[in-house]
Amino acid sequence: EVQLVESGGGLVQAGGSLRLSCAASGFPFDDYAIGWFRQAPGKEREGVSCIYSSVGTAYYADSVKGRFTAASDNAKNTVYLQMNALKPGDTAVYYCAAVGSCGIRLGVLYMDEDNYWGQGTQVTVSS
Repeated sequence: EVQLVESGGGLVQAGGSLRLSCAASGFPFDDYAIGWFRQAPGKEREGVSCIYSSVGTAYYADSVKGRFTAASDNAKNTVYLQMNALKPGDTAVYYCAAVGSCGIRLGVLYMDEDNYWGQGTQVTVSS
């Protein structure tokens, strides 16, 4: 059974930090990149970050660059998103997904061929 399970969300004050986890199982972890998306109420889903766990290469949206860091623990088939200097605008449900490819195209983070999704974890940043 394919599973992506996010955890680590919560309520934090502006300027604080959270670390999200995405534990994957049931599919060949190294064959996919793991992307992080977020969706705030009334807004479109936004790609936040993506990492190729096989090589450790990560990409970020401009909105989080310099504040968020993606990392992977291949032994645990788990990807992390360390979020620092959080802002109220970061408030959203965060999802991880196994994607076929990702990177920066024309200066913008892209993620293609989303295959498997987690259930999401709520991040709320208070001002």
